[in-house]
Amino acid sequence: MKFFADTAEISEIRELAETGLLDGVTTNPSLIHKSGRDFLEVVGEIASVVGGPVSAEVVALDYEGMMREAEVLRKIAGNIAIKVPLTPAGLHACKSLTGDGTMVNVTLCFSAAQALLAAKAGATFISPFVGRHDDVGFDGMQLIADIRMIYDNYDYATQILVASVRHPMHVVEAAKIGADVMTAPPKIIWQLFKHPLTESGIASFLKDWESTGQAIV
Repeated sequence: MKFFADTAEISEIRELAETGLLDGVTTNPSLIHKSGRDFLEVVGEIASVVGGPVSAEVVALDYEGMMREAEVLRKIAGNIAIKVPLTPAGLHACKSLTGDGTMVNVTLCFSAAQALLAAKAGATFISPFVGRHDDVGFDGMQLIADIRMIYDNYDYATQILVASVRHPMHVVEAAKIGADVMTAPPKIIWQLFKHPLTESGIASFLKDWESTGQAIV
């Protein structure tokens, strides 16, 4: 499973990138707004830090507007993935952009039927929002399982990018189902490292080592 960070904060991205475990980044207008910086500047800096795909979202709702904005965004760097909403205009833009060799992340997916349409439009990534799905009484993980089954049935190349991740178990469950990618806030990714037995084990080893009076030099 690939790990993407869902943030526009450069310091957080750099810290995760230094672990060697970060495969890409997803952004959206809300995250860029939160950063308080210029949109194009932020996207460009992220793309220079991360070698993998960096999703940058269009804000136009019509096909022509999406294509104009996509042209600006994809000139930023070669690893930009254009993020479009799962609407008729968004999938029209997806088909045109992927046909031209551009990576496209189709976002705001909430049903297997929508995911099927995105795959037919040639999406590089489909982003089902599991947390928001759970919030309204549906099973986000069942959505991932349904999409996985459909894509496997027809050998669709579209990668399932699990979004709206709220806690580490969303990551684990999605990995068990076979999702290709997950994107989560940095704090969720860091939580994956944590386990009380790991921490207590380190403390025990260090105590025993200290008692030997030795040093590794």
